[in-house]
Amino acid sequence: MGYSTIIITGPTASGKTARAVDVAREVGGEIISADSRQIYRGMDLGTGKDLEEYAEIPYHLIDIRPAGYKYNLYEFLRDCRHAVADIRSRGRVPVICGGTGLYVESYLKGLSLHEVPENPDLRKMLEGLSLEQLTRRLESMKTLHNTTDVDTAKRAIRAIEIQQYYLDHPEAARAAEPHPVTDALVIGVDIDRDARRRRIADRLKARLDAGMIEEVSRLIDSGVAPDDLIYYGLEYKFITLYVTGHMTRSEMEEGLLIAIHQFAKRQMTWFRGMEHRGFPIHWLPYNLPPEEFTSCVVNMFRS
Repeated sequence: MGYSTIIITGPTASGKTARAVDVAREVGGEIISADSRQIYRGMDLGTGKDLEEYAEIPYHLIDIRPAGYKYNLYEFLRDCRHAVADIRSRGRVPVICGGTGLYVESYLKGLSLHEVPENPDLRKMLEGLSLEQLTRRLESMKTLHNTTDVDTAKRAIRAIEIQQYYLDHPEAARAAEPHPVTDALVIGVDIDRDARRRRIADRLKARLDAGMIEEVSRLIDSGVAPDDLIYYGLEYKFITLYVTGHMTRSEMEEGLLIAIHQFAKRQMTWFRGMEHRGFPIHWLPYNLPPEEFTSCVVNMFRS
């Protein structure tokens, strides 16, 4: 097959990081995070960085932006490709690890996004439209393969802005034509629903006990706006609402647990969709002994 890159993905709490580290150690690899929140400094417990698991394995795209920054897909694709090229230039193997399906699939699609400037006039014209109206307008400009572009009015306006830029600049649209990645082995860490729910609950308790609430308080005290933390969702949304007095402790814990379960379900829906869209994922059980898991991945990679 001629693989040169390994991708290890799966839902939250499936144990991806430890598996990726074991594989990287065996193949002479380095980890590239494909997690949309681990890039932020100071957001450690809430994003599950588990940096101690990396031991001697080098990692990339972790702690590269300050908390409060809004990292985007364009930046990820640019930074991921730079990291892949850097790792390969040193004779090492890129091991991309993360559960942000949009990042993983966009990398595999070979999307080449351009940094599209803001269009103030267009934004002003669109700002009074409803999300439904914005969605219809975007659908008239391109085929919507997923709903991430239209989950909020702000995202929909940005998506329309990008499409309009490409219509006005056909040379940029041609340069942005995808070049699919065909040399990546994609491994999914498979975990059944009951085990996943149990591990999510146990992990949430452990992170709260380890100081996740205090982590959010420190970020706010350091000057990160509460609305910026809420933007990141899940732990940072619910805990920020709690520490700013908008939720009780029990409301925060119960709401957060439900939200994480729903998030994991959406992740699995995305991964199944990836397979339907032509991106094969080789699923291996989460509870496979570490040596056996690593051996399976390495054998596929070297075959």
